[in-house]
Amino acid sequence: ALYVVNVERNGKIIYTWKGNQRNTHIGLYDLQTKQNEHLYVFEKDLHIISCSVNKERTLLAVSFCQYTEEERASQLLQSVSKYLTLLIEIHPINNVRVLKAVDSSVRVQFLYPVEGRNSSTESRLLLVSEDKYIEQYDIRVVAEEEHKVVIQKSGQLPRAKVVDDLVWAQWDMMEQRLFYIVPKESKSTLRCVQFYPDENFNSILESHLDIAVNDTQLKLVNFGYDYCQDQDVASKSLNLQVFTNKAGGLCVCCSLAPDTPHEIMYSIYFLHKGYNKTFTVSLERTESHQLKEVVFMNLDYYVAAYLPGQFLHLLNIQHPDLLCYSLFLTGEDARIDTLQNCSIQSPWVSRALDCEAGNLYDVSISDSALLQFLQKSKRDCERLAALHCALLYFQHTEHLEMQIIRWISENMSTCHSFDPIQEFIIASLYCRMCPETQNLDKLLPYTSLHDWIGVVPGVICATDIISLPVLEFQNSKGFWEKLNSNLESVKYAEPHLHYQSNVLRREWRNLSEEVRSILFGLLFCSFCDFCLFTNQREERRTTAYLRNIFENAKKVLSHLDTWDSEARLVPLFEEEDYQQQMLMGLMVAQLKDHLMRHLQYVGKKKIDQIVLDYVANLLNLVHRIMKEVWRRYQLHSCVFCFAEKGSAREFAVFHIMSRILEAANGMCMPLPPGFHTLHLGLGVRCLPLHTLLHYIDNGVLQLTETCVRKLLKDLDDTEQNEKLKFSIVMRLPEALGQKVRPYWNHPINANLIARKYVKLLLEKLGNRQCSRPIPERLSVPVEFLPLNYLTNMLTEIENQGLHPCEKQDHVNARFVEETALKHTMTLLGLKYS
Repeated sequence: ALYVVNVERNGKIIYTWKGNQRNTHIGLYDLQTKQNEHLYVFEKDLHIISCSVNKERTLLAVSFCQYTEEERASQLLQSVSKYLTLLIEIHPINNVRVLKAVDSSVRVQFLYPVEGRNSSTESRLLLVSEDKYIEQYDIRVVAEEEHKVVIQKSGQLPRAKVVDDLVWAQWDMMEQRLFYIVPKESKSTLRCVQFYPDENFNSILESHLDIAVNDTQLKLVNFGYDYCQDQDVASKSLNLQVFTNKAGGLCVCCSLAPDTPHEIMYSIYFLHKGYNKTFTVSLERTESHQLKEVVFMNLDYYVAAYLPGQFLHLLNIQHPDLLCYSLFLTGEDARIDTLQNCSIQSPWVSRALDCEAGNLYDVSISDSALLQFLQKSKRDCERLAALHCALLYFQHTEHLEMQIIRWISENMSTCHSFDPIQEFIIASLYCRMCPETQNLDKLLPYTSLHDWIGVVPGVICATDIISLPVLEFQNSKGFWEKLNSNLESVKYAEPHLHYQSNVLRREWRNLSEEVRSILFGLLFCSFCDFCLFTNQREERRTTAYLRNIFENAKKVLSHLDTWDSEARLVPLFEEEDYQQQMLMGLMVAQLKDHLMRHLQYVGKKKIDQIVLDYVANLLNLVHRIMKEVWRRYQLHSCVFCFAEKGSAREFAVFHIMSRILEAANGMCMPLPPGFHTLHLGLGVRCLPLHTLLHYIDNGVLQLTETCVRKLLKDLDDTEQNEKLKFSIVMRLPEALGQKVRPYWNHPINANLIARKYVKLLLEKLGNRQCSRPIPERLSVPVEFLPLNYLTNMLTEIENQGLHPCEKQDHVNARFVEETALKHTMTLLGLKYS
């Protein structure tokens, strides 16, 4: 049988096996090339404890047990050391040097320089003694004839003490780091030594943990794998592992003694966040012979706590604050077929080694299984955790997005504690944008939730604040720089660093109110007119500020056009929407100010690009949802035929658009121009009149110029259509009403226009008095004194230059007079000529 004894930094696996003559062989397997290499053979049956080979494969360090306690007692070998540690020249096989001959177990581990570095004439070897100390040996080699490599010095090798008095140690082979714990009074202190390619090493981290560690026996993690000895030590010491990830996350995972035999307890110390979470899990089945230690595995973005046959807990490292971002699986969902025992270690990210069977596995979350779990989940906590996992853990693909959007469209009404549309948009933006710039993940929102009051069935979680680790490093890049950045954000109250829409909502509300007052009585179609009018109000914002807001929106839309040049299936982005453009521009300005406060070192040009990308991606995600919904329900690109009623498919799309609008309002998020027109068009086709008007009055449907103008022009004047048009026209804002009412050539509309004209004209007059004589009548003389008086007054006001409808030349005093006469004759049942 083969036994894995070590895994080196380059992924090569050292293993042993017994030959036909009971010889002990040592081999090397390369995961990249799938090739095996024979390194050495002992011509006797040995129990290999630890083994390591240097990067150049010229030196082999081996530690083994020479005999068992029974053999020692029977043969009276008191004078012979139980454990032997050898250094062997294997290029070619040549000299053997004894490093240690002691009665305590020793583990060996060669240090590996950075990848891509040329072969070195010096190797460094760590010796970890069961007597609780670690030494480093410096070994120089020289090349002799025929490419033979031998150790240079014949005397003792130079060595240095790395650490002593430790009770637990873990080797991080990929990053060449040594984590270890030393007891300190009633607590334990976690420290880390970083080894560098220039042969130096230094202590770089210290953190105090409230963990009781058995100091009678040393526990080692990832210093080779001796299953028999490790199992004996594991039964007497704490199950503890340290995991890091590329985003600067640092976690300490340990299992605890439960209060009752029907429970399992384990703690995760999120050192990069400054707190730990202790989980108590009630077990479904309590067969004592099956219950062993919890297995911890590093999946980079997640830490997995796994108890075979019971549960699989995937804990979100980056966002561990709310329990709903972590997946807790039981039953068949928690089953990992190839990992059914507890003798499992995670030597590096996304790898699991079954020490008992000697097998090394790739471990990752399956996107297809996750989507299946999302689709069948009934609890909000499971749905939210699966949704976040799918969006943040996997790289975005069109197929994955399509499946998630389809699930969202089918489950909008079943998620009670969160809005799936909001979570999809915010998490997708977070995933797309954060890799671009360092520390951006601390400034952009990753969820719409501020807290979580739900529970995970069968799991009790307790959170405790812990002291932050102390780092000591200079000019260190990579992990330590990111960890330090995470710790700094915790010191400065991290939740307040994330961009929030509260200020944007308030600013948009104030600006919208101001624009409404500006638009009252005005007929403008361009931004230039808008700017001209703003100069006339003292309390109004400056023209430069407003111009900047709309220029921001133009940049976003032009930026978006460069991404999607194909013909759009959904009729969006085909009209101007000043309200949405205003919100876009404000979001750009607010987000830019937020990033400039915290990312000054990035530069204004880069931040401008980040902000434009963020808002454009936001609009693109809404369009993506609409496009998938359009395809699913097989709608045509144009749905503005008001002569026919909408189908059931159109009503389903209308309902989804209403939920998108609700989600956007909740986040103060802009929508693509044309969204409200499309939404209103579907509403007119699908809703009965009283429901349609109710939606308009409550702001669910917004009246847009494009849709109302088309409705007034295309629908004939049947009794039912007149009722619809009249109801719409009566609800139009003043400025919009003056622009679209002329498209409805009907006495009712003419009456409304005349009334509005008189109202505006008299309001403009105010307290001013007519100072000039009443001119001659412009219209046909009518012997009706009240109308004559009103017409003469309106004419006088017009002559004073107070015409409120300069862009509608036909609307004047004569138009009012004729409309009044027509309306009166209609009421009297007479024919007007």
